[in-house]
Amino acid sequence: MPDPSARNAALRELKEFRVDVRSCLTRWGDALFEITDAVLCSEGPVRNLAELSLVPEHARSHGSVQRAMNNGRVDFERLNWSFALHDLPRGPGGGIVLAVDTTPWLRPDAGTSDQRTFCHTYGRAEGAHEMIPGWCYSVVAALTSGPTSWTAPLDARRLCPGEHLQEITAHQLRGVVSRIVALGRWTAGDPPIRIVTDCGYDGPYLAHQLADLPVEVCVRLRGDRVLYQDAPPGGGVGAKGGRPRRHGERFEFHNPDTWQPPAHDTVRNLDKYGNVRVRCFERLHPKLNRQTIWQHHPEPELPILPGTVIRLDVDRLPSGGSPKPLWLWWSRTGADADLADSTWSCFLRRFDLEHTFRYWKQHLGWTSICLRSPAAADRWTALVLAVYTQLRLARPLTADLKRPWEKPLAAHQLTPGRVRRGFRQVRRSLPVLTNAPKPSRPGPGRPPGRRNTRKAPTYEVGNALLGTADQTDKRATEQGPR
Repeated sequence: MPDPSARNAALRELKEFRVDVRSCLTRWGDALFEITDAVLCSEGPVRNLAELSLVPEHARSHGSVQRAMNNGRVDFERLNWSFALHDLPRGPGGGIVLAVDTTPWLRPDAGTSDQRTFCHTYGRAEGAHEMIPGWCYSVVAALTSGPTSWTAPLDARRLCPGEHLQEITAHQLRGVVSRIVALGRWTAGDPPIRIVTDCGYDGPYLAHQLADLPVEVCVRLRGDRVLYQDAPPGGGVGAKGGRPRRHGERFEFHNPDTWQPPAHDTVRNLDKYGNVRVRCFERLHPKLNRQTIWQHHPEPELPILPGTVIRLDVDRLPSGGSPKPLWLWWSRTGADADLADSTWSCFLRRFDLEHTFRYWKQHLGWTSICLRSPAAADRWTALVLAVYTQLRLARPLTADLKRPWEKPLAAHQLTPGRVRRGFRQVRRSLPVLTNAPKPSRPGPGRPPGRRNTRKAPTYEVGNALLGTADQTDKRATEQGPR
């Protein structure tokens, strides 16, 4: 039986979050809030908006669903503060771990939808990489420790055509970390906030842009990268003089002859991967150039950003595939072996964010809804994040309504689908935050036989996102531990 005090605390936090969500819906708020309740209490995957009006928790007409989505208004900034305020989980090591990644909302046939861009996809055609028109969203989420698929999304931003991915990500992370610090979720003396990303991001750039914040960046690198050691003392100036060297010897990932002796070389035994060999190479940095995101750097010299390179070698993968080495660049130097183990453990938890994306799309209907305007897509995305957060907060309150063929699970083991199955019972203990619907009658509509003379404008697909670091390598190479 759960602790009554813990259950009351969880119920109080869920009530407070629902009040915050309702206050963020500033136009058509009652209809938008009932849409979230309909998603939470509906049976099965969400397919379209009209069917949500058939759920008993939605007391309004089916036409109000579409009008609220098209004409409503959401205070996104205030909603993001609410995400960071309630039950921020802790990752491996007891600190806050943030994962950032992009996920597409594919709209290849939506010619009347504006601000579409080419989104990178994988696996749609025999494992091939394709660029499909759609809306691309950058999501920041806090990760938990242990084997779980739960995450805590803190911010979601749609990327417009022509925007630079690295700049937008740095701005987005700065906002999330600033809110965490301002709300007291991180205080002086706590472990630094760790940011884990995949190889599509420029880790040194993010570490440089967020250097004034209490963060550390850990990013996956491709297996063909080349980094450099520190320059020799004095710059290595020859007898004829000349400019001092800024970079030392090369460190080629694919050439062990260029590797320096590792600072730490340890072996861990894990049930899923067997023996895991971890080697840490200190003070390695990339050679920056102005043909990338650094083209607008104000100083004449590009910075030297040393970090620690971590290589992981495992005996086996849970999927049965052939294991390949995993390379990580960590913005911290001079750390011990235990701290390095905590860092790569945090990176392995980054893959939980992919399970979150899959649940949003397959069960909550995030990309199944047909919306025309990008503003309506942003509202629907905000509602999906609010729905998922309510499921996470309701986990200690939900009974396990398992199917006859399913195994019983403890409260801390419930999946998002099992929590959603029992949310209707939890909702009975929550206050009503919407007004009663007003009676109305539908308009006359278009007269029979008259065609629509106001055709919707069509838009060309915008440019691909700038600054993606070889997205084709994102899934196809270096399939290390996950």
